[in-house]
Amino acid sequence: MDPIQISFFGATNSGKSTLVNAIAGQSVSLVSELPGTTTDPVRKRMELPGIGPCVLVDTAGYGDPGELGARRERLTRAVVDSTDIAVLLVSGHPLDDKWLSFLQEADIPVVKVAAWHPGQEESHPEAASESILRRLVAVLPKEDKTFLTGRLVHEGSIVVLVMPQDSEAPKGRLILPQVQVLRELLDRGCVPVCCTLESLPQALKRLQDQPDLVITDSQVFKQVESLVPKTCPLTSFSILLAAAKGDIAVFVAGAKAMENLPGNARILVAEACTHVPDTEDIGRVKIPALLRRRIPDLKVDVAAGNDFPEDLSPYQLIIHCGACVASSRLVQARIKKALCAGVPITNYGIAIAWLQGILDRVSLP
Repeated sequence: MDPIQISFFGATNSGKSTLVNAIAGQSVSLVSELPGTTTDPVRKRMELPGIGPCVLVDTAGYGDPGELGARRERLTRAVVDSTDIAVLLVSGHPLDDKWLSFLQEADIPVVKVAAWHPGQEESHPEAASESILRRLVAVLPKEDKTFLTGRLVHEGSIVVLVMPQDSEAPKGRLILPQVQVLRELLDRGCVPVCCTLESLPQALKRLQDQPDLVITDSQVFKQVESLVPKTCPLTSFSILLAAAKGDIAVFVAGAKAMENLPGNARILVAEACTHVPDTEDIGRVKIPALLRRRIPDLKVDVAAGNDFPEDLSPYQLIIHCGACVASSRLVQARIKKALCAGVPITNYGIAIAWLQGILDRVSLP
């Protein structure tokens, strides 16, 4: 389950940081009477009673004049797509109603809180934090009970997980999608068999029966497809995430749109997280290399973290990452923006399957 993101919005110096600190019970954000103290969103992961794992996000706010104020507001807007619950501090600022409408139009539950000012001890955030917590629990989104593996497995299914350990794999650890799928299979009473690409033939040989499903890292899709029996269902970790967090039909249509990309196509590779890329980066290196076999003059832009462009008109295609650390709300918001802009959008795993000519072979959840 993704942690619930609770974001705090309001005009600059309306008391957002003070409230975040009061709810967290610790100093998360710097508090000052000077306007614009918070310049970038500040995130704090923690557990809250009645809510569980969550991320508190103290935003830069809105209402500052000048270019710096406009930049702060852009950073604040970038937080909206990943917000599950919004806390709006209402201070009587002319933009309060505009932001309330903006959050409601994004279909985000909003808890309105009167901004606190020195001298109003009866409404001090520390005294009000318990009441605010109860209100947050009341609007808590219902827990998503869907499985990553969907209907592809059942209790007792033998599932082979192909997990290559290349330079991008964290030393001594598995990447998050592998961990999530492995844990789900155990919870569902399946029998997972873990291997690398190199040990896959031996793993298949040692099994008495054909596995009920093979799940692979997308970057070795083609190699794995050539090794497993044609009658064996095959999918990837990225495709499972695409179905659970996004819209699998939209992503498949987006992949097929690659057939008609112009010779000078410009695409956007969208990453939900920020990381330091290396020479084996799947989104920045491997997928563009596959595309350039078809489109030599391909132009590729990369947007990482919250830096998803507001204007998508320059692009003929968006290829989104697996979103292993992003919420389904963020992925759905980006899909909606792409569709509104008339730009096809797909996912790493589905894009790779199509580019390698095996999309019709892949089992979708």
